[in-house]
Amino acid sequence: MPVPSQLYRPSLALLTDFYELTMAYAAWKSGIAGREACFTLSFRQNPFHGGFSIAAGLEHAMDLVQHLRLDEEDLAFLAEQRGADGAVLFDRGFLEALRGLEVDVDVDAVPEGTVVFPQEPLVRVSGPVIPCMLLETALLTVVNFQTLVATKAARVCLAAHGDPVLEFGLRRAQGIDGGLAASRAAYLGGCAATSNTLAGRLYGIPVRGTHAHSWVMLHDGEAEAFEAYARALPANCVFLVDTYDTLEGVRRAIDAGRRLRETGHRLLGIRLDSGDLAWLSIEARRMLDAAGFQDAVIYASNELDETIIQSLKDQGARVAAWGVGTRLVTGQGDGALGGVYKLGAVRASRAAPWQHRVKVSEQAAKTTIPGLLQVRRFAAARGFLADVIHDELLGLPASAMIVDPLDPTRRREIPADTPGEDLLVPVFRRGRRVYDPPPLDAIRARTAAQLAGFHAGVKRFVNPHQFPVGLERRLYDLRTQLVLEARGAPR
Repeated sequence: MPVPSQLYRPSLALLTDFYELTMAYAAWKSGIAGREACFTLSFRQNPFHGGFSIAAGLEHAMDLVQHLRLDEEDLAFLAEQRGADGAVLFDRGFLEALRGLEVDVDVDAVPEGTVVFPQEPLVRVSGPVIPCMLLETALLTVVNFQTLVATKAARVCLAAHGDPVLEFGLRRAQGIDGGLAASRAAYLGGCAATSNTLAGRLYGIPVRGTHAHSWVMLHDGEAEAFEAYARALPANCVFLVDTYDTLEGVRRAIDAGRRLRETGHRLLGIRLDSGDLAWLSIEARRMLDAAGFQDAVIYASNELDETIIQSLKDQGARVAAWGVGTRLVTGQGDGALGGVYKLGAVRASRAAPWQHRVKVSEQAAKTTIPGLLQVRRFAAARGFLADVIHDELLGLPASAMIVDPLDPTRRREIPADTPGEDLLVPVFRRGRRVYDPPPLDAIRARTAAQLAGFHAGVKRFVNPHQFPVGLERRLYDLRTQLVLEARGAPR
């Protein structure tokens, strides 16, 4: 059984941009620390020029929220900070307030493994303004990266068309935490196993591994290396065959496989890690089949991603399992998801009414959406129909009209009897956890089920179909009104 993650148990309260702390201090100093705010975490465009994203990172984000406390070393560090005038930056009273800080927030979030789209809220945080501020950077760090990698993994697995994809990226990952988070997100996104042994222990992900070129080079010849490996691990023999000459390596793997048979074992497969993978896999398959090893699997690695796998399949490659590393765990093609954490509403206290807020930009995509946001996904027998972003303060009418936030001429009416479900679920209430994340295998199954509910056009890699996502009409009208007021324009 996997053990609970300990990654986020030490104090990580200072895992935040410094301006969150200076804003928190200003709020305390000006007497508005009791004011409440509602923030929404969302992103503006799908990564990899794709048509979808996979929400990930919630379990780790929950760990951060649940254990957000400043310890004595954190407070001592803050006490040392000085302003441009050389004076101490933070009053002692503020540090004492931080010492007793209660993360008395409500959190709602989209469950991991859910297909999500730009502008949709992934996480909603509401409560006293200071803890809401202090959570911003850490939540973005976790959700942005894991959502990016889970999305990349889903794309790679779609390209593999049911072949197992093994995540081999730890040595190229962005540090230790990046490697562990990437292994988790890749499995969530559809990968079958990881080479990351610690991720296997922490998260219960199946671990896989063969041997490296160095194993062959340690011996006087390839045949000797294969024989030694087979003696040590007779039930785990996948031979890497391209150290010197790939097809000669295949012949030697076949010889080793024959001797494995004599001892009651079998050759599980071979791995190709260089050269023309399409041609070599076709030749290797022919050789293995002719020698009676029809069940031996051909694995391929070497800087693979979804586009290369798709191309190899188009060329008739006989690869049956794919080892994907660097381009998966680093989200190659996009450096980050680009998620943002924006204020949508404020109120003077928990008992006071909410007031909408909007941030205006010359770039339409950067104009925020006000309110306490929720997403309802509508479906029919043939699959998902549309998503409506709505404001819980306004409610959702029985018959909803959605308006594209970037093109108001694109509208769609959802009939009153259309079934649907709200995507964000309660996670914390007043700082108390009310949601138990499902096991990682269940999240992985959710990813597959979610993707199966969308038209193939949404999932294609080139010029994907844009799934209908829009603002509920009254919310769109409210945002337009607030933007006009902010700009001083006549209504």
